[in-house]
Amino acid sequence: MKAVQVLFDERLLKELDRDAEVRRDGRSAVLRRAASAYLRRKQRTAIRAAYERAYGKTARREDDFEGWTDEASWPEK
Repeated sequence: MKAVQVLFDERLLKELDRDAEVRRDGRSAVLRRAASAYLRRKQRTAIRAAYERAYGKTARREDDFEGWTDEASWPEK
């Protein structure tokens, strides 16, 4: 791991330090999880935006398979 310096507003830092999870796991662990969650959220947003650009805002994933359930054929047991 690499140490980084981050500046926080004093009020925010005090609020963070009062949190039970921060007291239990430490600031660094909680902030790492927060950064990871932020990046996952950004990635999901980017994927959603790409999907909407490709298929339009009204397209739904379920629509891609509409009608195909009638075409399914399952082997006899």
